Amino acid sequence: MQSLGRVVRRLYSTKLPQPPPQRAATALPKHAAEAREASTPMAVLERRARKQPDLLPPPGSDLTPTEYSSYRRRLAKGELMTDQGRNLTEAEWLDALNEKRSRLRGVKLVGKGSQKQVEVVGQKVYLPNIIFRMVRNHTPKGKPYNPYEATFRIPQSVTKTDIRSYLSAVYGVKTTYIRTANYISPLRRTRMGLRPVGRYRTYKRAVVGLVDPFYYPLDLEDMDRATRKEREAWLEEKFSLKALVRWRRYELVRSTQSGSKGWRFTGHLRRDKILQAVARRRMITRMEIEGIKAEIAEKRAAGKQILSEKVKS
Repeated sequence: MQSLGRVVRRLYSTKLPQPPPQRAATALPKHAAEAREASTPMAVLERRARKQPDLLPPPGSDLTPTEYSSYRRRLAKGELMTDQGRNLTEAEWLDALNEKRSRLRGVKLVGKGSQKQVEVVGQKVYLPNIIFRMVRNHTPKGKPYNPYEATFRIPQSVTKTDIRSYLSAVYGVKTTYIRTANYISPLRRTRMGLRPVGRYRTYKRAVVGLVDPFYYPLDLEDMDRATRKEREAWLEEKFSLKALVRWRRYELVRSTQSGSKGWRFTGHLRRDKILQAVARRRMITRMEIEGIKAEIAEKRAAGKQILSEKVKS
């Protein structure tokens, strides 16, 4: 009797093999789904981590945990029954859900009839002196770059509505989500660390989700040798980066060492370069002395006057 009970419990606990999930027609691309998952707030991730594995979507599903819970809740209530007497699948329910919503956030249609225009929700703010600096996304080592996200460094006074309005009006970029975080720079102290003397620039970081992918240009380290040389030559021609580096070094040394006793700028900053310059000047001086000695010896052998002018006493 006990063996029969074990068999019944084993058969009851065994799950039947499920067919592979059907792909929804309106599902997000792979990189866009990864960007949405990476931009999820920490509180939501912690709440999902406390859920049981049965309450999470199966691997390969296009539904988020929140959408999967809503789908199962409606399925249990019988709200997904079709006219043919069957329930909607996950892919069909997701397609029907995406028809009612838009990935574009913070915008609305303004106008009458067919002449409707997309306008950003919120008061218009004109910021002529605001700088949006685009930087490369944070990409963990070994993972591909995510083209459905863009990262900006902006002033702290700029809000999410300003970001969405700026990108839409100036560049026509369609945005989905926006995540912002303030970076408070540390204080710069004296050499002994006794008192603060200033601080670096504080900024706000904005991670923007994109509808259309944007591929950031490759770094010089990621290029092949020929492309890297061509890129460096173009940068040197347009911006003179090497001359700028030399000028910065010169100004740094001039401003910090000009008050030192007996200091004289030689044109070099590295010790090995300075020693090479000293050895080169000594060699030139030695060659000049050897040439003068050879000329004096030649004139003396020929009986000519060595000094062209008489030395005045």
